[in-house]
Parts: sequence; C-alpha cells; structure tokens
Amino acid sequence: MDIQQYIESGNLELYVYGILNENETKEISELAKSNRDIFNEIVAIEKAILNLSSSFSPVISAENFEKIKAKLELKYSKVVEMKPRSNVGQYLGWAAAVALLLGVGYQYNKLNESQTLLANVQTEKSNLQKSVVDLEFKNKETATALNIVRDTKNTVVTLGGQAVSPTSFAKVYWNKETQTVFVDATGLPEPPDGKVYQIWSLKLSPVLTPTSIGLLDNFSRNNNKMFAVQGTSGAEAFGITLEPAGGSKSPTMEQLYTLGKV
Repeated sequence: MDIQQYIESGNLELYVYGILNENETKEISELAKSNRDIFNEIVAIEKAILNLSSSFSPVISAENFEKIKAKLELKYSKVVEMKPRSNVGQYLGWAAAVALLLGVGYQYNKLNESQTLLANVQTEKSNLQKSVVDLEFKNKETATALNIVRDTKNTVVTLGGQAVSPTSFAKVYWNKETQTVFVDATGLPEPPDGKVYQIWSLKLSPVLTPTSIGLLDNFSRNNNKMFAVQGTSGAEAFGITLEPAGGSKSPTMEQLYTLGKV
C-alpha cells in the first residue's frame, strides 16, 4: 500500500482516536517517525478535532475555553507512540470533553431561553400595567365629564362658529354659585403647531370687555376635550379665539372661532 492509499484508508483517524490494536498502533507510530506525509496527516487530524471542539466555545466563557483548548493542544500537538493499554482512556477522554462542551452548551441555551422568557413576561406586565393606568385615567376623565354635564346647577352656554371657522362649536358649563367653568371643545379643530385656543369671559355693556379665563392646553392629548378653566362671575358671553402659544393679553378678533351669549 502506497502512502496516499495509507492516508485515505482511515487508519490514521483511528490511530488518533486510539482505537487500533497494538500492532497497528505500533506500525503507524514507526511510519510517522520516518515519513513526513504520514506525520503531517496525523497532525492535521488532531487539529481538525481541536477545531471541532472550538465550535462549542461560545457556550462557555472565553477564558475557560482557552484554558481547556490550550491543555488539549499541549497534550496532542505532537505525534507520540500510543500504547495499547491507553487507547480506551484516550478515546474516553475525547468523548468526555465533547460531552462536557455539549452539556455546557445545552445549559447555556436553556439559560438564555429562560432569560428571554422572563424579559418577555416583564415587558408584557409593564405594557399591561400601562394599559390599566391609561384605562383608569380615561374612566376618570369620562366620569368627570358626565358629572359636569349632569350637574343641574351648571348653566350651559352654546358657542356657535364664527366667520373664520363657521363649522366650529363649543359648550361652556358655568356654575354661577361656585363660579367654576368647564369648556367642552369637541367641536373645535386641532390647533396648528405654535397655536392655542384661549377662552374669554365677556361683558357686553356698557362696552365690550374681554377677560381671559384660560387656555385649552394639551388639546390633542385631552381625549374628552373637556377643559377646566378659571372661574368667572358676571359673564354675559363667552368666546374662544386662536392665539399664539402662551396666549394673548387681548383676543385676536380675526381668529374668533366660537361665540355665545349667556
């Protein structure tokens, strides 16, 4: 048998794993000492086994894996004569090393799965808590709005659309005893960026006298569009204008959206 046929026979792999009989082991050991091709092939097989073990390295720490790999490389980096009595031990050693790496990998994957599951549960719990808080807030808003609408002590003032926005409308709920004022602005369009609605308490005689009683801030975030503003007394009418963010000292009459008499 020539050298190439010897290499392709598979005996060198069995030699590295230590499972040949005594005569075959001795023959290959002697041949490796005298033939460079046989020696190189045995070294290549040993390196391939080391590379196989390297593929499991992500499942253990880099430091521990390098220590294990260094010991294996030191032990198997040279071709040594293999004694028959040690064949089984060497084979079992390789099997144990691979089994250990596979076992650690399995445990690592299970840990990752558990951590991912825990993270998902915590995220779902957080989202559920947020949903509950949002629902409670919306329920309180709805309850407040209903109480205002149902309060028989409130005077309801309807505000109709004006020239700048004929389709707009609003309602003012004014308790003359407590002077509290609520504005239902569901009939107003979304204000443009940099603008805010401002509500005015008006006295019509002897001259028109407007008094600001508040801004309809955070318009888009108010789901019910029911706004509590400052109290007033003696109002004869209410009006809503569109003003620059922060409000104005006097109403911009060209931007009068709604107006209604008490």
